[in-house]
Amino acid sequence: MRRLPVHLTLNTDGRPHPVENIMTVATLLVGLVAFCLGFVVRAHVVASWLGAIGFFGGMYAQFMSSTTAQRSLIIVGVVTSFVGAALGIAHGGFLPKP
Repeated sequence: MRRLPVHLTLNTDGRPHPVENIMTVATLLVGLVAFCLGFVVRAHVVASWLGAIGFFGGMYAQFMSSTTAQRSLIIVGVVTSFVGAALGIAHGGFLPKP
């Protein structure tokens, strides 16, 4: 019994989607950064803005996505962006404290 190597791809339909793949990865990365920075009280401005950008950018990426694999990663990015933005807002919001 021979095992086939695992091939990870976002292009599960067999066609290349470079722009959609870039938007997918960008949404995921921005969301993860916003989520991590949301726990740092002094980074509330960056977390709030990155979270908002990741959320709305992720919504656009979800609209433009072509495959289920892209949509799955985009949702993870959107949720982490939302949580990062919420934590950033809870710690002080979009503007620096005077």
